[in-house]
Amino acid sequence: MQALILAGGKGTRLRPLTVYTPKPIVPLANRPFLLYQLDILRRAGITDITLSLGYRPTRIEDILGDGSEFGVNLRFITEPQPLGTGGAYRFAADELRETTVVLNGDILTDFDLSLILEHHKLKNAEATLALMPVEDPTRYGLVETDQESRIRRFLEKPKPEELHELKANTINAGIYVLEPSILDLIPMGENRSFEYDVFPEILDQQRPFFAYIMGSEYWRDIGTPASYAAAHHDLLDGSVKGFDLDRSQPSEIATKAVVDDRSVIGEGCVIKPGACVERSVLGPGVIVEEKAVIENSVIWAHTRVAALAEIRESFIGRSCHIGRHAMVTSGSVLGDKTVLTDYSRS
Repeated sequence: MQALILAGGKGTRLRPLTVYTPKPIVPLANRPFLLYQLDILRRAGITDITLSLGYRPTRIEDILGDGSEFGVNLRFITEPQPLGTGGAYRFAADELRETTVVLNGDILTDFDLSLILEHHKLKNAEATLALMPVEDPTRYGLVETDQESRIRRFLEKPKPEELHELKANTINAGIYVLEPSILDLIPMGENRSFEYDVFPEILDQQRPFFAYIMGSEYWRDIGTPASYAAAHHDLLDGSVKGFDLDRSQPSEIATKAVVDDRSVIGEGCVIKPGACVERSVLGPGVIVEEKAVIENSVIWAHTRVAALAEIRESFIGRSCHIGRHAMVTSGSVLGDKTVLTDYSRS
């Protein structure tokens, strides 16, 4: 059993945070995001993992190494040009001539992968997709199944008025179990999408194609600033099961500073008297000066927040400077090395 993580995207929806940092390793509660995916694979007994990379691959390789530090064996493959999700799977084929779990590289979940593996084997499937029920399916492509969990069709972003006629509210969760026979459907070196090319071909050929419908498991695509922020808050609030946040890093927190129990403070942070940090994540080496306020926000490493500044519901990149009395308001996203002058507002 092997796994492939599709981690080649540029993360354009997360810009400016991903200008210098590839999306697969953006910090989530001070851990590179891909470590959460390595965790769920390892729990299912899958330790041979290939990463399909495209954008800034050496940054990812430098951080993850050979995977031994995380209890897995990592291989890295860099696409010569964008190949799409299906094309990337085909390009990695020489390393994947066995049953393979494929993960989209921007999915945060606490899903027990052994469940979909058992279902795949029970159904004698060539392909099995994890599906997630959602309240508002109009933002996604729906997947309709029959009573035996066989996939019947894909429905691209139905209109609200169409929903009452449909019997599906399940979307593609970006987790697949594929047999090597699926590789035969994908031309080598050509751009192919799982969603638009490979999966429709599996249906056309009437191959054994099934779904595993997730239940109460946590699932989120972190590809936008809003969903990335929500993933942080869900972790801080304990909504994502099975991941222990490290709140024990040595930092210098003044006696008269206020830091709530949900916040995560990175190593080497300095929080001065009168400062207040609530439901937030501070990366390593962040300095928060006197009477500054940080609420519901994420601040990457080595940023300085000057006295009396206020940051609420925002993202701040690495090595930024937020001036005295500056205000960073809800929904702001500041890229690395941004400087806000004293008394400014973002």
